[in-house]
Amino acid sequence: MQLKQKVVWLVTGSQHLYGQDILKEVADHSLSISEYFNQENNIAVRVAFKAVVTTQEEILQVFLEANRSEDCVGVMAWMHTFSPAKMWINGLKVLSKPLLHLHTQYGERIPWESIDMDYMNLHQSAHGDREFGFICTRMKIPRKVVVGHWKDIELHKEIDHWCRAACGWNDLQGAKFVRFGDNMRQVAVTEGDKVEAQMKFGFAVNTHGVGDLVEVINKVSEAEIAQLIETYVSSYSLSEDLKKGGEKHASLVEAAKIELGLKHFLEHGGFKGFTNTFEDLHGMSQLPGLPVQRLMNAGYGYAGEGDWKTMALVRAMKVMGTGLPGGNAFMEDYTYDFKEQGGLVLGAHMLEVDECLAEGPIRCEIHPLGIGGKEDPVRLVFDAKACSALNASLIDLGNKYRMVVNKVEAVSSPNALPKLPVARTIWRPLPDFKSASTAWILAGGAHHTCFSQNLSTQVIEDFCEMAGIECVVIDENTNLRSFKTYLKGLDL
Repeated sequence: MQLKQKVVWLVTGSQHLYGQDILKEVADHSLSISEYFNQENNIAVRVAFKAVVTTQEEILQVFLEANRSEDCVGVMAWMHTFSPAKMWINGLKVLSKPLLHLHTQYGERIPWESIDMDYMNLHQSAHGDREFGFICTRMKIPRKVVVGHWKDIELHKEIDHWCRAACGWNDLQGAKFVRFGDNMRQVAVTEGDKVEAQMKFGFAVNTHGVGDLVEVINKVSEAEIAQLIETYVSSYSLSEDLKKGGEKHASLVEAAKIELGLKHFLEHGGFKGFTNTFEDLHGMSQLPGLPVQRLMNAGYGYAGEGDWKTMALVRAMKVMGTGLPGGNAFMEDYTYDFKEQGGLVLGAHMLEVDECLAEGPIRCEIHPLGIGGKEDPVRLVFDAKACSALNASLIDLGNKYRMVVNKVEAVSSPNALPKLPVARTIWRPLPDFKSASTAWILAGGAHHTCFSQNLSTQVIEDFCEMAGIECVVIDENTNLRSFKTYLKGLDL
């Protein structure tokens, strides 16, 4: 995933009222701004100045071109001068890419002693952008508004957040995901309307029988397996029983075979993620732990128990976090400590949390698993690093989708966990354990999430704006009384 291969088009609004000299300056200024953005390298994608548009025909044409461009993930609109907004109506009606409204001005300060009407005619963003803002509001156009001077680092951060969200959104358009079998029986939150999801988010989810996967797994060559085993040996600290000659080495070979089979299946089908369930492993000797962990770390979306919504969210958040320190991974709120540090959550899953979260040694081990009825599975065992983080959950409420996000503080384990052979992280939810847990449950947040060490709530909010879904944020400012009132307003 190379986000610099993606581009946001800067489209600058003006009109012919001011003459060709002014329009040339407008173009020069726009080019300078885009070049500065790229030179400073604070924005995940490239910003390309596309055009100064002065007529409704030009506006319509450039937006149609943006829609057709595979590299363009969004449009950044800026009104350098006054640009009558009726010209923008037809273009805005057809624009299908995310829109960012940049409210800036080329000159940072008013030249008090020399300012004249020529300067005023050129620097008209103050009211030109208000005209554009009105028509977007009148037309109910979803967009991000970023305000500040174009050299301001805080403005760059806001644009970067939106660009990352736009990349995640772009990645889902036309994406294919596969479910091996159905979801875990009798579970409610992992269900949902896949047709509505494809209409809303742009990705398709279809099911293949586990037997289809097993057929591919059984075709994996011995040479491929041997090469992957070498990667395991060089990458992780293997337990003695998994090493060559160890009593469980055959299980490691089987894990490698499953990983390669999964990889071949995903690549051949063009899938960006997958899900499975421990209740449907027909023809497989062990529940894939290590294979899933490694494929997630390679960028595939995943969630357990057939949870296709979280699978797609994990993929999108991995794309959004590309290039940032830390990772994004499938997670589950597993168990609590009510006393330690005011209340802590231990997050883990049976097997499938990927190593992008890890700090310190990563061990490759094999242990019994009390569910699934299969052989003992191989898995990676590690502790996640302490840092500011968030949990995000995408849920289907029947008549709408909602994203629930909780800011958390991941902490180092206060005690050793010698008998817990899973990848795990421990966090303190904000604003506090009791309030956060109450708010999450009231909002309907799932037990499956994507845990992010590198994305801000703003990125997720921008993504939800693009998707046209609710985003409910639980953070240090959450007050339960106000939160309940807010939820009631959403459900009216």
